[in-house]
Amino acid sequence: MATVVQCPCCKKDVPWTPESLWRPFCSERCKQTDLGAWAQEKYSIPSTTQPDPGELPPELQ
Repeated sequence: MATVVQCPCCKKDVPWTPESLWRPFCSERCKQTDLGAWAQEKYSIPSTTQPDPGELPPELQ
């Protein structure tokens, strides 16, 4: 029995098999939607530390 995962975009069930060409996505559309979100920097990992002021570029100080 194949493992089933949820598409990260639309939450549709996707079997984790070689026949699922776009896994973990359900379709090329969902894959492209996710790629577009990355390209527009909609995903980020928050930082809990602040950089030292001496490490910032001059335009951000």
